[in-house]
Amino acid sequence: MNPDKKAEADPGETSFAEALAAFDSGRRARAQAADGPRQGTVAAIAGERVFVDIGGKSEGVIPAAELSGPDGVLTVRVGDQIQVQVSGRDEDGYLLLSPLAGGRPRDWSGIQRAFANKEIIAGRVTGPVKGGWSVDVGVRAFLPASRSGCRATAEMEKLVGEEIRCRILQLDVDDENVILDRRGVLEEEAAAARRQFLAGLEPGAVVRGTVRSLTEFGAFVDLGGVDGLLHVTDMSWSRVSDPKTVVSPGDELQVKILQIDRDKSRIALGLKQLTPDPWAVVAGRLRVGEQLRGVVTRLADFGAFVEIEPGVEGLVHVSEISWAKRVRHPRDLLKPGDVVEAVVLSVNPAERRIALGLRQALGDPWAEVEEKFPVGQPVQGTVRKLEKFGAFVEIADGVEGLLHVSDLVADRRLNHPNEVLKQDQRVRVVVLEIDTARKRLKLGMKQLAPDATDEYLSEHRVGDEVMGRVVRTGHDEVRVELGEGVVGICQMGNVPAPAASGSFGARLAAAWKIDLPPAQEPLEVGQVRSFRITAIDPASKRIELG
Repeated sequence: MNPDKKAEADPGETSFAEALAAFDSGRRARAQAADGPRQGTVAAIAGERVFVDIGGKSEGVIPAAELSGPDGVLTVRVGDQIQVQVSGRDEDGYLLLSPLAGGRPRDWSGIQRAFANKEIIAGRVTGPVKGGWSVDVGVRAFLPASRSGCRATAEMEKLVGEEIRCRILQLDVDDENVILDRRGVLEEEAAAARRQFLAGLEPGAVVRGTVRSLTEFGAFVDLGGVDGLLHVTDMSWSRVSDPKTVVSPGDELQVKILQIDRDKSRIALGLKQLTPDPWAVVAGRLRVGEQLRGVVTRLADFGAFVEIEPGVEGLVHVSEISWAKRVRHPRDLLKPGDVVEAVVLSVNPAERRIALGLRQALGDPWAEVEEKFPVGQPVQGTVRKLEKFGAFVEIADGVEGLLHVSDLVADRRLNHPNEVLKQDQRVRVVVLEIDTARKRLKLGMKQLAPDATDEYLSEHRVGDEVMGRVVRTGHDEVRVELGEGVVGICQMGNVPAPAASGSFGARLAAAWKIDLPPAQEPLEVGQVRSFRITAIDPASKRIELG
């Protein structure tokens, strides 16, 4: 029977042949899918997918992004030939393909050419061998473990059966010895990806990333193949001492690009920059003299830093901590974590500085010194410091006065106050002078001991006529000896006329066997005259004459 007629007469047999052909076609397609690199033809481009004909019953598909350049423009057109590898199926049932840039040499001449030109070639890892893997690159080749680019054991195990891109590192045709390098290719591709990624970034951009690792100075954030450094100072407006208190490995973050060094492939990132700067708000509303509450964050030799709002710190200088004590170091009175009341002393928004005072919040003890300790009043005090010129005596919290060495004792001259005083000794002193503007107080101790002047004052009153000898003259005043150890002061404009004959002064002059000066003769040292007491200050033991 004619074969054609037989076919027409027996349609069931023809249907079986067609089914068998279809089965063979599907088997070939499955074999091709497992065989690795295939030559394909771009059949169509639709939206985000590129359809490629690889000779099977169905077409394969590649995401358009994998065939696009840095500018996002597709690098292929319909009809272009490309080398691909089957990696699975997508949700629509299409073969999922990956493009391969390197081809696989088919003979030793191709191997030699690839080696000479340092070309990147494709190869399939066929199995492990001692020290590495066996790879099919058209001929049998060896990939050392050190050049595989794998770091973990699990990564090495997955390499078998994979299609890789590599370069021929060593070649000996006579011995059919081919050694491959995959690590260098991976590093080059990673560097190219970084350059491409960096080219698309600009300072100020906000990107997403994943925290890869932490160090004491910050965190490295993976931005998609490129790491950026999130420094500890850019994590929060508040002071951060340990990065792990803010972020952890694996955290996904939105960060801002602060700086880019394209030559060194370095990216500086910021997290706090995505939130408002508290300084812009706080510095504008703070007022000098305002009292507020804060937390001590850290101590330094020169003072304590106090956080008054999250991200805003002020400095309390060591001199502004206490009225009562001479603070040598802030740790003498403060520690991190202390909650304190402080007064704003100054604000400098340009330099982001705020000066605070703790002692001002307690009130100025000098404001009531004149009322509590008037001149001439005896008080009790404690010797806080000894110097060659005198002793500093604390008479109240935050109020110290200087007891000069010349005001310690009246009967002898002292070379140092430690001859009569010691540290922390309680003493009784008298207030001699007060200067509240300069916060200075002059004290005396010898003024409290009875002496010849005290006895003289107990016997004389203002208005009494007294006789005295001139012991020193000056431009403004004359010092007059009224008795042994008793001196009066006479201003030059108040010098009286010489005593008349028969007066008390004349009789005293006769007793002292001296001559009184003529009426118009100027005063000279040694002259004796009559004076009148015009004023007496018992506290300072000052006698004024006229």
